[in-house]
Amino acid sequence: MKAKNRPDTSKTEVASGDAVATSPVTSVVTPPPVGTAIIEVRDIGKRYGNIIALSDVSTSVRAGEVTCVLGDNGAGKSTFIKILAGAHQHSDGELLIDGVPQHLASPRAALELGIATVYQDLAVVPLMPVWRNFFLGSEITKGVRPFKKLDIDFMKRTSKAELAAMGIDLRDVEQPIGTLSGGERQCVAIARAVYFGARVLILDEPTAALGVKQSGVVLKYIAKARDRGLGVVFITHNPHHAYPVGDRFMLLRRGKSMGDFPKAEMTLDELTSMMAGGSELDSIARELEKTMGADSAVAQEMKSGVEK
Repeated sequence: MKAKNRPDTSKTEVASGDAVATSPVTSVVTPPPVGTAIIEVRDIGKRYGNIIALSDVSTSVRAGEVTCVLGDNGAGKSTFIKILAGAHQHSDGELLIDGVPQHLASPRAALELGIATVYQDLAVVPLMPVWRNFFLGSEITKGVRPFKKLDIDFMKRTSKAELAAMGIDLRDVEQPIGTLSGGERQCVAIARAVYFGARVLILDEPTAALGVKQSGVVLKYIAKARDRGLGVVFITHNPHHAYPVGDRFMLLRRGKSMGDFPKAEMTLDELTSMMAGGSELDSIARELEKTMGADSAVAQEMKSGVEK
């Protein structure tokens, strides 16, 4: 089953002398109106035997919006995105896609519904050209059996055009993808997901290993994907990366949701405070004052962090 807005990569036969060339036909489907809920998560939970990895998590992913999922290591972010991506199945609660309850059995099932995931460790072959990585696993062929071959010209043209549409201007798609910066490789993965019909794009810590400049590049392309009507799930532990592009913020701590907030109800300072520990951090600061003295350097440093 194909997702309803996924490019149709079936082939059209065109007679050329005795040969028959095949070229893909890509269908263009109008994205749903901005704000339309594509994914709704209601009190989702995940248990591994007696271990509760995720509990009572609720949020939504909407067309033309970025939902930021924030939390420290061990907060439950990976478990959450693996449920959305079909790699794990939820134990409790409801997962609705286009208003229909789903229990995604595999990543392929998620892809068929237009949910694409770009993991932190990008699945690219460093020594292969950019265009080969763009179509990796979905190569386009031409000709008839037993003389079929890769339609290299089409894949080069298409990858260059799709990257340009996302604002990625590469001089040569023949260059090995390993020669690109980390930010540029992330952007190629985003453009690929968009081309192959993603309606929801899940990005797993795309800025985690990048410097300031390259992080800014990735954030720009996240905004571009949103502006093209995709629902974006941006996983991060950095509120300063999330806030500029986010429309909604869901915070996780120890597998539980601390809340789901639209941007209009949350300032950057409030988001940073919640990520830093909020009232829990304040309690630790008071305890340090009692045990070490209010004038100790450690207590003063902790108090300064709370006040910020």
